[in-house]
Amino acid sequence: MLFSLYDLRDLIYSETPFLNAHDADIGQNSVQSYALQQNPHFVFSIQTTNAGHKYGELVLNKELDREEQQEMKLLLTAVDGGSPQRSGTVVIHVIVLDANDNAPVFSEAVYTASLAENSPLKTPVITVSASDADEGVNGEITYEFSRISDKSRQLFSLDQETGEISVTGDIDFEEGSKYEVFVEAKDGYGLSSEAKVIIDITDVNDNAPVIYLKSVTNPIPENVSPGTEVGIINVQDRDSENNRQVHCFIQQNIPFKLVPSIKNYYSLVSTGQLDREVVSDYNITISATDEGSPPLSSSKSVQLSVADINDNPPVFEEQSYSAYVSENNKPGSTLCSVSARDPDWRQNGTVIYSLLSGEVNGAPVSSYVSVNGDTGVIHAVRSFDYEQFRSFKVQVMARDNGSPPLSSNVTVSVFISDVNDNSPQILYPAPEGNSFMTELVPKAAHGGSLVSKVIAVDADSGQNAWLSYHIVKSTDPGLFSIGVHSGEIRTQRDISESDSMKQNLIVSVKDNGQPSLSATCSMYLLISDNLAEVPELKEMSNLENNSKLTSYLIIALVSVSTFFLTFVIIILGVRFCRRRKPRLLFDGAVAIPSAYLPPNYADVDGTGTLRSTYNYDAYLTTGSRTSDFKFVTSYNDNTLPADQTLRKSPSDFVDAFGDCDDSPEVGALFASLNC
Repeated sequence: MLFSLYDLRDLIYSETPFLNAHDADIGQNSVQSYALQQNPHFVFSIQTTNAGHKYGELVLNKELDREEQQEMKLLLTAVDGGSPQRSGTVVIHVIVLDANDNAPVFSEAVYTASLAENSPLKTPVITVSASDADEGVNGEITYEFSRISDKSRQLFSLDQETGEISVTGDIDFEEGSKYEVFVEAKDGYGLSSEAKVIIDITDVNDNAPVIYLKSVTNPIPENVSPGTEVGIINVQDRDSENNRQVHCFIQQNIPFKLVPSIKNYYSLVSTGQLDREVVSDYNITISATDEGSPPLSSSKSVQLSVADINDNPPVFEEQSYSAYVSENNKPGSTLCSVSARDPDWRQNGTVIYSLLSGEVNGAPVSSYVSVNGDTGVIHAVRSFDYEQFRSFKVQVMARDNGSPPLSSNVTVSVFISDVNDNSPQILYPAPEGNSFMTELVPKAAHGGSLVSKVIAVDADSGQNAWLSYHIVKSTDPGLFSIGVHSGEIRTQRDISESDSMKQNLIVSVKDNGQPSLSATCSMYLLISDNLAEVPELKEMSNLENNSKLTSYLIIALVSVSTFFLTFVIIILGVRFCRRRKPRLLFDGAVAIPSAYLPPNYADVDGTGTLRSTYNYDAYLTTGSRTSDFKFVTSYNDNTLPADQTLRKSPSDFVDAFGDCDDSPEVGALFASLNC
């Protein structure tokens, strides 16, 4: 028998080929049955045609799996019905063709990878791998991301051929510490499988600590007590584990410190007393360092201002001030300026000046000086007179504008300097028009004899009161001279018979000021031993004084003539006892009435004012104004005090110096007067 073998390649599609055996015999002796070798996949089915011929079909009974068995050989036997029975065999070679019945299979269901942050681009992360049992196109696998976030898509890429995942973006642990992506493996005809890839990012110490100021008290009052919290600091580090362990500190030598609070929080507290006048601002540098390797650190500056409180009084630049001003100053003129400094700020340091209440010579101090409240400039309110007072003191207060205000005081001494504003005042001889004054000069007077003395004072002081005496006019210029500084009038030569009996001297008294001031007086001298030799005394009085008392003087001279004769005898006796000292005739006004005495005169040493080694004893006749005699006696005591010399009445002079003469006729006194 012969078999017709059909191609079995289509068996994979369950199509049954026809198998037919040919037998030359007919009838019962032809092919009667077929027998197929036992196998798990195929069965042989016999079919009969309409013509009565039998054929067989190889029927797939169980699905083939090329991945298990790619090919098989089956033995088919055809048997006839003859006797003996004959058979024929044929080997059926079955080749199983591939079908895409297997999806790709990953080597791991979940892939895990570890990646350090800040890894450079194109750094391999992990490679996924899948296999497909199919062959050819059915077994060709490609890879792609099936499920992935937008962030992950920016950071990672997948190689479709190799399945390698690599870095394509900046990896930052602080932005993401873990990434999950799904990778799909797909074969040529669309079968696929999926695997999960977990990428863990490991931290690198790439973040320095960050310092945040949560609250700061600024400015800080300078009187805060130590331990006061002035700020809260928070420190954050985005790294993890040891990389985020932070230590915080500030620089030394400042009155502040950091005190740890809750996690990553610190309190900035004061540690000492603050003083804005010493340090007004603090620039505090806060530093933080983590425990990473290598450690990273950062710093932040905090500017703290110290608020002022009124804790400092104004302080004057000098302990005391002295002002010098010339008398006769203009009201409103500047005397001096005081200045006080207050180290406090703004209104606490704004200084206002004022005068403390007080009195100067019984008058309010404000009537003498004023002070500018803003500048401290002291002005004179009035014009000062050196002859009234020479100095005074005022108290100036400097007060700040704080609350409560603080103040301090300083003493300002005002010294008034003298100006030559007073002319010399002649005390003796009395000014013209007040009295008629005549000196009697003995004819026997020798050269250098003291015949009289001009007494003058000056209310000024210092060189302004240094007086000098000059004879500006005289009847006989060569007969008399005057001491420049003493005012003593002496004879320059012996008196001769040819000299005029009546001598008139005009004396000028000048001070030493700039410009110099002066005064003049007239001195009348009679060269005679007694009044009997002066018949023209009345005429001289009329000529020199131009007085209306001419007739009265004549009557007075006659009425006292008897007294004068007696008095002449006494004079002669005194003359011989005192070695012929000169005799002087003068008016009763030589007693220098108190009206002639200016106030506050003082002796000026060395100037000749009220200074002499001579004592003048005055004798007056009762009721007489023209017939008075004066004798010069030696006196060597010290100069009298100004208040006793110049501020006394004639009677006071007697009390002060005692009885210079026992005569009851003494009516006025220049006793013990040193010039």
